[in-house]
Amino acid sequence: MEQLDNHVTSIPHELQNSDTGKLPPNAYMKRKEQKKNDFSGPHAKESDVEHTLDGTVDRFGRQAIKGRTGGWKSGILILINQGLATLAFFGVGVNLVLFLTRVLHQSNASAANNVSKWTGTVYIFSLLGAFVSDSYLGRYRTCTLFLIIFAVGLVLMALSCQLLLVKPTNCGDGSLSCESPSTMGIGLFYSSIYLVALGNGGYQPSIATFGADQFDEEDDRERPSKIAFFSWFYLALNLGSLFSNTILGYFENNGMWVLGFWLSALAAGLSTVVFLAGTPSYRRRMAGGNPLPRFAQVFVAAILKWRLKCPSNAHKDLYELPSTESAISGCRKILHSEGLRFLDKAAIETDDDTVEVEGKPRSPWRLCTVTQVEEVKCILRLLPIWLCTIIYSVVFTQMASLFVEQGAAMNTSLGSFNVPAAAMSMFDIFSVAVWIALYRRVLVPFGYKVTGNPKGFSELQRMGVGLIVGMLAMVAAAVVEVYRLKEVHNKIIPDSPSSLSIFWQIPQYALIGASEVFMYVGQLEFFNSQAPDALRSFGSALCMTSISFGNYVSSLLVTVVIYVTKKEDRPGWIPGNLNKGHMDRFYLLLAALTSIDFIAYIYCSRSYTSIAVYKESTEDEELAHIK
Repeated sequence: MEQLDNHVTSIPHELQNSDTGKLPPNAYMKRKEQKKNDFSGPHAKESDVEHTLDGTVDRFGRQAIKGRTGGWKSGILILINQGLATLAFFGVGVNLVLFLTRVLHQSNASAANNVSKWTGTVYIFSLLGAFVSDSYLGRYRTCTLFLIIFAVGLVLMALSCQLLLVKPTNCGDGSLSCESPSTMGIGLFYSSIYLVALGNGGYQPSIATFGADQFDEEDDRERPSKIAFFSWFYLALNLGSLFSNTILGYFENNGMWVLGFWLSALAAGLSTVVFLAGTPSYRRRMAGGNPLPRFAQVFVAAILKWRLKCPSNAHKDLYELPSTESAISGCRKILHSEGLRFLDKAAIETDDDTVEVEGKPRSPWRLCTVTQVEEVKCILRLLPIWLCTIIYSVVFTQMASLFVEQGAAMNTSLGSFNVPAAAMSMFDIFSVAVWIALYRRVLVPFGYKVTGNPKGFSELQRMGVGLIVGMLAMVAAAVVEVYRLKEVHNKIIPDSPSSLSIFWQIPQYALIGASEVFMYVGQLEFFNSQAPDALRSFGSALCMTSISFGNYVSSLLVTVVIYVTKKEDRPGWIPGNLNKGHMDRFYLLLAALTSIDFIAYIYCSRSYTSIAVYKESTEDEELAHIK
């Protein structure tokens, strides 16, 4: 019987009083008897009936059983899927700037801006994917839909390059020039890469959250795995890009664009197959419905009651459903928090508010639950932290644009082998792998001893460290550029390479990799844990849109810098011929902006209030009292 007590997690509605929502005196014994029946049968085992406590369900919509769903058996499939999808995506993205300059004959500045805009659009589409996932389709079906779109886009892109753009074969290798692209070819190419952007962008926020859903955060045994999942997820992302940056990058740098793009399409197809293979065992969370009306209801109800005074005992006097379930589908109840008190007025119950028998308000535009109000508060509190991460994303995006252009203007020879400039990002990937291992094995135990936090250091602390390391990466890149310019023997000839070895870029790539582990892994954990259950995909999308806005800000910043620094007698900081420019000053400008952003981040993080959700232990205490 003691084991049965440990599995009493919820009281069905049929055991509750329909008028008051209170538990009858015999509810505890009835529920315990029901749990006892779950163990009946000669082959029944405790693991067969141990359900998740965080609201996840199986593919039939039933409460998920731990022994049959989720865990690392599902998590590993998602990690493999992420690695393959990343391989496919970066097979396009890593050398896109070179494709635009060599095949489509764009200038360095124009190509860098177009890459930034495309990458930014990828992450803007993450908001669309998150909205569809949280509101209507759920994470599993959203991932499936956008994976298919992603694969179709890659196939169309490979076809456009093979049939219309890469003429003659293997052109665009740095020596053999391509023919001028046709209007149809350019149109089909841009249509296909933005279809790739839609597919990858819509898929990314859902897959990260869907992977985390495979672990029950209410279970002490599974909670550490959920925290660790984000680190392994980011590592899988980087391992996928490692193949792209080395093998595919080598093919494309040597003019084998068509082969590289077809391999990306193949990887996208395999990632879809791997994802679908785990369908029977995935844990899922029900879609919460369109959040926009819920948000609007809170603001309207608060405005209608703006004259009312917030109660002194908000935890007791504000309106909430009497049952243990939330008014929002797929979301646990959120406990009241201080701050943003004006919104609390939406949950003040007056004589004019009519509540139905089951405890729900007849007009949600006049009376909202505490959970609904706190959902709005949570998102509003996340926005200042999110804004502070955009400047870091400006720093990060230089790795795919200016770092590549800088490397292409250096000595790329390694004996008889020429290192593709884009392949240098493999040192970023190695750095990510090393720092993830160091963090999990060294920094977490050390941080636990120092702070008492089982995670080692909080997500906000790690994100702050990421900002500092990112700033150091820009300083390192500026130093390398200064010495690169000193080793250019003929600055008159366009694209004359410096004698400085490209391997001097290793420190700046390694620092970017270290900063990613602290910033982006911290962001994934932070936005996932602090977003309400029904908006978890949106939380992950905030991380993606930070990168998106970083790309747009980078593009704008490059344009402004070129406009301000380019004069009749001066080529500017980032000219077509980098040997006549001062890209080092642009890097130092980014370092200065990051330091200012860090000060703002410190203020926002110190004033942040964390989300607090309803725990099953609250119900257990009530049951124990009845007993």
